[in-house]
Amino acid sequence: QLQASGGGLVQAGGSLRLSCAASGLRMGDYAFGWFRRAPGKEREGVSWISGNGRTTHDVDSVRGRFTISRDNDLNTVRLQMNDLKPEDTAVYFCVAVKTDVNIVIVTRESLYDYWGQGTLVTVSS
Repeated sequence: QLQASGGGLVQAGGSLRLSCAASGLRMGDYAFGWFRRAPGKEREGVSWISGNGRTTHDVDSVRGRFTISRDNDLNTVRLQMNDLKPEDTAVYFCVAVKTDVNIVIVTRESLYDYWGQGTLVTVSS
């Protein structure tokens, strides 16, 4: 029900935009997030967005470089990644969880019910 795309190989300083296409979900009822797993490291949260799109939060390491957004009419969540660094190399996962109110974000990984298949981002130095 979540299909992530947009990964690829890019040089340091470059940009990529990841997309997450959701199906079977009433978009406004779901908070979304992006997590990533870098080689040899544990999975970590990157960016999160509320059901109405007005509340967002980014992990410190990407703040100011990554922007999460959503278009509920198009059933899509995006992650614009600018000024990419080699340490951003990872498989990125789109995730979704149903929330009682559409203004909250959910940062805890274990609470997410829906996971996309992941898309690989490789940043060369």
